[in-house]
Amino acid sequence: MQSDPALLASFLLLLPLVLPGQPQLVRNVLNSMDENGTFQCVVHLPNNSIFLQQLEQLQSTLQELISKYEQELSRAKEYVHVIEDQDSQTLELSHMLESRNLGVTVSQYDNPAFNLLRLELEGAQELAAQLKANGGVSGATDLLHQLQNQVTNASLTLKLLVDSDRQSFHALREEVDILEGQLSECEREKEQEQSSRHPGPLLAPGSCAHGGLQKVSRPLVVKLNWRGLSSKAGAWGRDSAPSPASSLYWVAPLRADGRYFDYYRLHKSYGDLVLLKHYEQWKMGYGDGSGNTVYKNFMYFNYYNTRDMAKVDLSSNNLVLRRPLPGATYNNRFSYAFAPWTDIDFAGDEKGLWVLYATEESKGNLVVSLLNDSTLEVEQTWYTSQYKPALSGAFMACGVLYALRSLSTRQEEIFYAYDTTTGQEHHLSILLDKMLETLHGINYCPWDHRLYVYNDGFLINYDLTFLTLKQKVPSSPMKRPSGALVPSKPIKFNKP
Repeated sequence: MQSDPALLASFLLLLPLVLPGQPQLVRNVLNSMDENGTFQCVVHLPNNSIFLQQLEQLQSTLQELISKYEQELSRAKEYVHVIEDQDSQTLELSHMLESRNLGVTVSQYDNPAFNLLRLELEGAQELAAQLKANGGVSGATDLLHQLQNQVTNASLTLKLLVDSDRQSFHALREEVDILEGQLSECEREKEQEQSSRHPGPLLAPGSCAHGGLQKVSRPLVVKLNWRGLSSKAGAWGRDSAPSPASSLYWVAPLRADGRYFDYYRLHKSYGDLVLLKHYEQWKMGYGDGSGNTVYKNFMYFNYYNTRDMAKVDLSSNNLVLRRPLPGATYNNRFSYAFAPWTDIDFAGDEKGLWVLYATEESKGNLVVSLLNDSTLEVEQTWYTSQYKPALSGAFMACGVLYALRSLSTRQEEIFYAYDTTTGQEHHLSILLDKMLETLHGINYCPWDHRLYVYNDGFLINYDLTFLTLKQKVPSSPMKRPSGALVPSKPIKFNKP
């Protein structure tokens, strides 16, 4: 490396003497290179002090440039060692990522060593610019230009390394985050499976000796409804009375239009339901939507194209009562999201028979009313803060309303609860997986503490797990609007 600056210096010493347009001052030039590679030359110049002064000035300038060149060369060697150290740090970072240590969030190129390298390259660029501006000496321009290009290329290379490393690191971190999410989902599914196998202390049928809903099992697909895939909307379940007289199962798929309720089947046992035997099939022809339920061997539903509540005796398939629901909207005014014609939704639990609906007065928010199951008179009414068309469904359990919303095509969330005993409402987050996109006719059975859900034509059920009284954690009540608990008033009903 020592011969290159010397050769360049000799060339630059001769350069001003042979420039085009200048008088020929060199009379004879003898040059040779010895065994060590040292370039030697003899120049015969006129005996003129002015030219000697110029040569001395050129020599001094070139010596300064050669010194700067050697300094930059030495720094470049140091940078090589620094980059080698950074390579070892990169390997260490890779090992840390492989061991899933996500505490490392900064690229290895953001450390002080590479910041120092960047600053030194900037200093070299400034020095080269100053020499170029202040040199004014013929023959030094090419060398300075070459040095500037080298420093610029080194800066660009460093920037590309930093950008490439950051992109690779962020991409790798995103992949690790995705894998962690999948792992968490697997852990949740494993916990649900274990809780299904070992649900803890058994809750007596029809008992409310618990602290509220805790979790929901994975869905159990029983079978496709007896009408087939064309009947995507409908409802099914068991008698929702706390102590039903029989183990009756009922299935009520709607027509393909998703509105008209005209047929239903009754099965005396779960085995008969699965095997499609020993069933009774009845025709009604005047039901509207999938909000029906069975309570004490009577089926309750919305009478077609009205706000009327209807009651059918399952023993004889006779319509025994029909009464309007005061203020309730109908004809798909405030139905659940993705489940049209569910303006009026019946529910049964340990506390009695309920109806869930909305009114113009409530501005579409969900209203809960407790019914007299014999006369269908409204005994008491509660107003919630939840807009009914934003919900994907709701059900009652031990006098507590639980509302659902859709998170995706494969998951729902039980996110809201309203306790009619205390008049308090609060948020919660209990995930509920589903097989297909839309839920219809969610019915709770107090006898076995299960949800019976009609999922786009398939009959699905879920086991519910409730907190024990010792586990009950007081939740933060939401701010209630005025008039949260409204007792019912005597209303004069119109004759059907």
